[in-house]
Amino acid sequence: MAKQTLRFEIISADRVVYSDDVDVVVAPGVVGELAVLPNHAPLMTVLQIGEIRVKKDGQEVSLFTNGGFLEVNQNKVLVLSDSAERAEEIDLTRAEAAKKRAEERLKHLALDMDLARVEAALKRAMTRVNIGGRRKKGGPIPP
Repeated sequence: MAKQTLRFEIISADRVVYSDDVDVVVAPGVVGELAVLPNHAPLMTVLQIGEIRVKKDGQEVSLFTNGGFLEVNQNKVLVLSDSAERAEEIDLTRAEAAKKRAEERLKHLALDMDLARVEAALKRAMTRVNIGGRRKKGGPIPP
């Protein structure tokens, strides 16, 4: 019997970030992590800022997503996101600078600043630093 796979695509506003047949997709749903295996029931959900992990033939690929939507239908997983990038594409210096800026804004929150927006910027930056940092160190990506 042939091994079943899923067709996985993540598309951002400007490009196809990743497209391949994979064994499993783990994504940051709004109520927790969501794992999708072959023959998963049809599903549509909202994603939060976080890491999407894709496993294929024992190898794992990490991707950053700035939230978005995930659809599962007939062994195809489609993610639409305003922005997304592979771990190896993350500019760690830029991500760390964005994290520092967001932390400073949070410390010195002015009355005219939107707290939710500052917190989202910090979460985005921290997630990018974590994903990019693990890839740069060459360490394993935890399951």
